[in-house]
Amino acid sequence: QVHLAESGGRLVQVGGSLRLSCEASVRTFSNYAMAWFRQAPGKERDHVASISVTGSDTYYSESAKGRFTISRDNAKNMVFLQMNSLRPEDTAVYYCAASNRALPTRAMYAYNYWGQGTQVTVSS
Repeated sequence: QVHLAESGGRLVQVGGSLRLSCEASVRTFSNYAMAWFRQAPGKERDHVASISVTGSDTYYSESAKGRFTISRDNAKNMVFLQMNSLRPEDTAVYYCAASNRALPTRAMYAYNYWGQGTQVTVSS
């Protein structure tokens, strides 16, 4: 019932920046904690960043800390991921996800809805 659509992924050079966007097709967007996950070829899908319904609480992976920032605009039903100082190991398909739980957990099982992903490629 909740449709998520990511955008913004592209080829970028090492050290560059990208801003990913996710638009949710739902009128109660503020009821959902949101997150970004990523999956590199041949690897598991891993948590990158998550944000509470109000935006007051955020969780980041160790790799994302200090480089990435998750934010949301509940009036526009959107969540963003600002990525700076990109590295080749950031190359992956990035997925937007939504959860009806109270806290922005890192656990993938807590997320009920998923986008189709957007490709980020960081060149060496």
